[in-house]
Amino acid sequence: MTALVYLFIVLLIVLVFAKGRVRAGQVPISVNYHFSRKCNKECLFCFHTATTSHIESTENAKKGLLLLKQAGMKKINFAGGEPFLYPKFLGAMIDFCKDALSLESVSIVTNGSLVRESFLRQHGHNIDILAVSSDSFNEATNIKIGRGSGNQVEKLYEIATWCEKYGIKFKLNTVVNKFNHLENMNGHISALQPFRWKCFQVLIVAGENDSDDTLRNAHKLTISDDEFDQFCQRHSDQRCLVPEPNRLMAKSYLILDEYMRFLDRNGKQPSKSILEVGVKDALKAVFWDEAAFVERGGIYDWNKSSCSSDSQEFEW
Repeated sequence: MTALVYLFIVLLIVLVFAKGRVRAGQVPISVNYHFSRKCNKECLFCFHTATTSHIESTENAKKGLLLLKQAGMKKINFAGGEPFLYPKFLGAMIDFCKDALSLESVSIVTNGSLVRESFLRQHGHNIDILAVSSDSFNEATNIKIGRGSGNQVEKLYEIATWCEKYGIKFKLNTVVNKFNHLENMNGHISALQPFRWKCFQVLIVAGENDSDDTLRNAHKLTISDDEFDQFCQRHSDQRCLVPEPNRLMAKSYLILDEYMRFLDRNGKQPSKSILEVGVKDALKAVFWDEAAFVERGGIYDWNKSSCSSDSQEFEW
């Protein structure tokens, strides 16, 4: 059975789940683990701000990841904050997820500034996807947003080269906002050739970036649905483009925070830690929109070997 056919079957199964035959959120197939909120950047739209400095011990984090694997997790995405602030912890988690848990996909989301070739040389064989946040190819715009470093674009090309060298799928994430929605990025995207380019409409999250009382106030950077659509249309010839408007993003991600609690985008409190109550009970406390998860392309060719072999199978 080819990977494409198997993937289609998996999508049909998820759609059955999403229609309510199995309670939404029961199978955490893809989890985003924001293991730290600390970051070395100050992006004005950040929706997971540095409200705590907590990070679980390596032992506890491994216990939680094992529980998620036993509950059906196939893909883990390490995010933050900035995960490369903790290279030793991150490396241990990556290797554990592949070597001990045999997960189908291990990915990282980073702002790129702290990525080192030595890290990829050591752990790259266990990394399927490296996603770099890149909101502009104009450094003055990056500085406005809070991501600028003076060499943001240069670093991006360097990371793309390393990913090719170590067999890692290179991905780009762009938050479309007030400062960049008129930019034409086609030249750079064509040159970088990411296998996937996720474009997000800047999102407001209560308690994180929704007022002057929170660490960030992203209302200053919001754009209309039409402005987001125009940006996507300008780049529609890019086959790697995956647009993600707010209606799909808000409740379609399973986010595990630094305490290993699931976050809820319906305004409810986080779940209790999966270390305390287990994955099943923690999921009951939050809402995960599995239909939106499928619609936004939540299941895709997320294993780096799948791009070179039609025999790759996705187990359910």
